Amino acid sequence: MRRTGLTLGLLLAAWTLLARSSIAVEAQQPRKDFQIALEILSTVTTYDQYGIFDDVTVNVKDGVATLTGKVTLPSKRNEIEKRVTKIKGVSSVRNQIEVLPPSKFNEELRVRIGNTIYGDSNFWAYSTLRNPPIHIIVEGNRVTLAGIVHSDLDRKLAQSLAMQAGAGQVTNNLKTDAEAREALEK
Repeated sequence: MRRTGLTLGLLLAAWTLLARSSIAVEAQQPRKDFQIALEILSTVTTYDQYGIFDDVTVNVKDGVATLTGKVTLPSKRNEIEKRVTKIKGVSSVRNQIEVLPPSKFNEELRVRIGNTIYGDSNFWAYSTLRNPPIHIIVEGNRVTLAGIVHSDLDRKLAQSLAMQAGAGQVTNNLKTDAEAREALEK
């Protein structure tokens, strides 16, 4: 009886350990994907050709990295994919980054908006960062602001400055630090 109880106890312990380890593996997968996504974002933002007129987002699910957003040159799209493919844990890359059409008008508007926003004294601290956090995407007369700012006031001011610089329509996708932190915690 004692031997059967011991065997049953060992089987129960092994079953519990196995069940816990499979739960741990399942729990680690999203964390692993999260870590991969952070490494991808670091790779993208440290790419020397990636600037304030480009905006790339990433989603990682089971090691598959999906890249979305917009860049100003086809070479950036290709280079970002190439760099992401080399990251440990990435099993494949779905590159859905769009290349903005070349346009002298768009380029002039980008520069004008960038100078207006980052030239404003409220945004000087942002402009000194290695990778300034406000990204300006221009397609025709449509402008999208993306990235992170410190406050709702900064978000509204950036939109106002973009409009002053000549943007006809501004989509403001800027997030505050708190909103970005909250999104990461989900």
